[in-house]
Amino acid sequence: MEAYLNACHVLIKDFKHFATGLTARIKAAAYASAQQAGRPFRFLPSSQLSKEDLARQIAHADGVTTGLIAIFSATENCLSYSVRGHRQTKHIHLVLEPRRCTPLYHYFLHAELGLCHVRVQTWFPFTVDLCLNGRDRLARQMDRAGIAYRQRDNCFVWVQDVLRAQALLDEQLRTDWPDVLGRLLDQDHPLHAEICRPIGQTYYWTASASEYATDLLFRDAPSLAALYPRLVQHGLRTFASPDVMRFLGRKTPTQSGCVDPRFTGEVISDLKHRPEGIRVKHSVNGNSVKMYDKEGGVLRIETTINKTEEFKVYRAKQGDPGGEKTWRPLQRSVGELWRRAEVSAAANRRYLEALASVTLKTPVGQACAGVCRAVVKDGRRQRALNPWSEPDAALLAAISRGEYTLNGLRNRDLRRHRWPQVGTAKEERRRAGVVTRQLRLLRAHGLLRKVSGTHRYVVSAGGRKTITALLAVRQADVEQLTVLAA
Repeated sequence: MEAYLNACHVLIKDFKHFATGLTARIKAAAYASAQQAGRPFRFLPSSQLSKEDLARQIAHADGVTTGLIAIFSATENCLSYSVRGHRQTKHIHLVLEPRRCTPLYHYFLHAELGLCHVRVQTWFPFTVDLCLNGRDRLARQMDRAGIAYRQRDNCFVWVQDVLRAQALLDEQLRTDWPDVLGRLLDQDHPLHAEICRPIGQTYYWTASASEYATDLLFRDAPSLAALYPRLVQHGLRTFASPDVMRFLGRKTPTQSGCVDPRFTGEVISDLKHRPEGIRVKHSVNGNSVKMYDKEGGVLRIETTINKTEEFKVYRAKQGDPGGEKTWRPLQRSVGELWRRAEVSAAANRRYLEALASVTLKTPVGQACAGVCRAVVKDGRRQRALNPWSEPDAALLAAISRGEYTLNGLRNRDLRRHRWPQVGTAKEERRRAGVVTRQLRLLRAHGLLRKVSGTHRYVVSAGGRKTITALLAVRQADVEQLTVLAA
């Protein structure tokens, strides 16, 4: 910041006067845009008021279908710069600290994005936040495509063509975000180019938080109402900490499947009664998977990512797009939103597959009978699996671990679970042979499938259900099983 003032030929002692002038111009530009569009500019007495609800009310009352709805301002906490003195050096300097300011909220109905808002902080460093909802955007897409739907609040309770609607949602992942956000920046913060020019600075777009939901639409509300209490009970009583970590793609490093004592984060599962229903939430280090019953007939599984560094993305080093690719920490940059969606969709799918074991009408013994019988694959007989024996149970637990769900597992990965210490070359060859036979066995029973062109294997969809059911039964105590049998 001091380098910026130097480039602007502004002394630190003159910072307040300099910043106040820019703040006044930003507010004046916003007021002028509201006047030009004939829309209200309101100061809200409390920052706790729902600006979105107010914007929807104004849009409905005034018949706004596109463009600016209103601009709101309210006094809020923020991080900004102040001039402070240093007692020892007797010099003044700038510090970034919590303070109060009045950001501007530009609410509008975007032709493509639907209802969204841009929040412009009116004091250095003039941060800009955009909040948008993929379902509002989907509604606009379906309107253009001629797909009928019924929407209640933030939920579609009926869609005429689900497959086409899903294809439209998938198109959102191919958005050129810097282009879209740049145009919104020009529209709602027109002074940004002038402010950034002295040191050639630009806005760097990141996603501070993202929510990705998978909605299952039931034919009627009674069907979900009859099932949901069992899902809530299953989610709270059966899913232990290692399961929650697996849903979010985190490792459960010990061979026993317990959380490693070196893991210093928090794994929390809780239940909350909300006006519209019961919510079950599992969180690991600030990221979470939630389950809702919404609008009577919609079961929603939602993954929220606040800390991207907990996940990986396969890419080259930043600044070297043509370099060697490897698994690197997922960044907050909007350029990797596609990966957030991929990670979140996988987490939702894992959670749903784990829940599926409670919805099976078939007894677990019958559903899993196939893996408990010998099979013939490619002319070779493969033995039956015994999920109640420790070796086979440990093998099933190992292949279902969270770190393998996204990227698959290799022979060496299973070796490290069974033999943590690296052996001699001869021992490693023998161990590799043992694991190769185990992989062949699991593939013969349809629990694993090979990823074409690689040495990796992933659990099949049917295999996930079978393994989840078996491991859930192994974890249940006698009292729980007696109640279910009764």
